[in-house]
Amino acid sequence: MKNNLFRFTDIFKETLWGGRRILPYKGFAVDKTLIGESWELSGIPGSESVVQGGAYDGLTLTQLVEEGGAALVGGENYARFGTKFPLLVKFIDAAQPLSVQVHPNDELALRRHGCPGKTEMWYVVDAAPGAYLLDGFSRRVTPDEYAARVADQTLPEVLRRYEVRPGDVYYLPAGRVHSIGAGCFICEIQQSSDVTYRIYDFGRTDSQGRPRQLHVEEAKEAIDYAVVPPEERRPVAEDEPVELVRSPFFTTSAYRLTEPMECDYSELDSFVILICTEGTCRVACGGESVTLTAGHTLLVAAEAEGVTLTPEGRATVLESYV
Repeated sequence: MKNNLFRFTDIFKETLWGGRRILPYKGFAVDKTLIGESWELSGIPGSESVVQGGAYDGLTLTQLVEEGGAALVGGENYARFGTKFPLLVKFIDAAQPLSVQVHPNDELALRRHGCPGKTEMWYVVDAAPGAYLLDGFSRRVTPDEYAARVADQTLPEVLRRYEVRPGDVYYLPAGRVHSIGAGCFICEIQQSSDVTYRIYDFGRTDSQGRPRQLHVEEAKEAIDYAVVPPEERRPVAEDEPVELVRSPFFTTSAYRLTEPMECDYSELDSFVILICTEGTCRVACGGESVTLTAGHTLLVAAEAEGVTLTPEGRATVLESYV
């Protein structure tokens, strides 16, 4: 390919529960808009990322995959997904709690919606005092109890609650009931799917005063009712890769950098996504160089073999691939 490093335009999503942290975090002027999400890398129809700069400036992510094929995404990925980019990356700013929700697995999502399921992970970038997440059932719950607790608005009582802090990691396979609480600022890496079944929404109404749509019955078949073991914190050492999540859908590691690091991708048959969550880091590959600041994301082509990460002072970078 003519380039191996790709930046993309930001896609901001206004939401009822959004806040005002995303714009300044990404280095933009603050306005009065309540932005809940910034989609960093997306092939979702209607919300596709667009290349910013370089030889492919202005192409959508799908067009870029069409242009680059296996050289961009890797041979196995191209054979498996074709021109559909398999991951979606976003930042989420929850000034209010998100709904309690669940996502279908691949089989159910394909049958109902003709798209992949949605397994995801959260990396906590920042957390206000008292910020929390709900992640899975804390005890065994039957479908009948689930329906009864939705009806009497007590479902959160049987979900595992975590008080969060920066650097925490949560892996949420499809079928896991969950919610992001107020005060959480997270980076989310997920399968490329936008299918969400909203189960419980704290009685909120939309901008027109109407109750938000729930998907209580649709969710019943999608839910995994098993008890979830508590998540354990994963400490990240300085200047060495620390694997956070390895799954059939993506593998994600974290780099907490104080000095340059060489990343050898010569044996990896996949694109690589680099997400700067803290500080500033210069990413170099061959004759290309990009300065990545907090809140910004870079796509590295599969044909790129060697990448150097050079922090300016200290920087934290997430690395994800399929």
